[in-house]
Amino acid sequence: MSESGSTVPTVRLIVARCEVRYSGRLDAVLPESTRLLNIKNDATVLVHADAGGYKPLNWMTPPTAFEEEGDTIVVRKRAGKTEDRLEIRLVEVLSDVSHEMGEAAGLEKDGVERDLQEVLAAQPAALGEELRLDRREWPTEIGPVDLMCRDLDDGWVAVEVKRIAGIEAVEQLARYLEYIRTDPAKATCRGVLAATRFRPQAVTLAESRGIRCVEVDLAALRGEREPELTLFA
Repeated sequence: MSESGSTVPTVRLIVARCEVRYSGRLDAVLPESTRLLNIKNDATVLVHADAGGYKPLNWMTPPTAFEEEGDTIVVRKRAGKTEDRLEIRLVEVLSDVSHEMGEAAGLEKDGVERDLQEVLAAQPAALGEELRLDRREWPTEIGPVDLMCRDLDDGWVAVEVKRIAGIEAVEQLARYLEYIRTDPAKATCRGVLAATRFRPQAVTLAESRGIRCVEVDLAALRGEREPELTLFA
């Protein structure tokens, strides 16, 4: 892997006893333990433990510079005037395999979610503020943002649309925002999570991440009944 979005031809999975050190916006150390390292085709590097669900212990998203020498893997990424650095010292490698993933199939949304996205694209002001659509399925290297909008001050607003929003939806939008904000022109990009229903934990987590939640009624947006728009935060 190298700078500016270069990719490896395969996804590489390493199970190893290792120590991980992160430096950049803060310093953090994962003491020596057995972990799964996922080096993805899009230049993302993820460090997982056998606990904690889907969320990695540490990660680095593209564009990255990847260096491997002896028993050490170093992943670097420019973050404005500073550099984030993930250094992985391999103590004992238990498995090191690579897999061809082939062409990725796009996510197929269920009917309600797809229809909701289409209606909100046509009526972005239904999200509780004056917004105009810039693009649907706005591409990033970690997946497409459902709706990318601009506000009255011409600021960027990333909108993720779900039928029912749980904490995984908040985490997904947070990852998009982290990636988008690496572009200095979009450093102040805001996030809006729109759904027909929210799980309570999702609203709490979204508030802690500075993400605004909007509960919307698809039938009301279609004019089939009077709207009852609910804003969280």
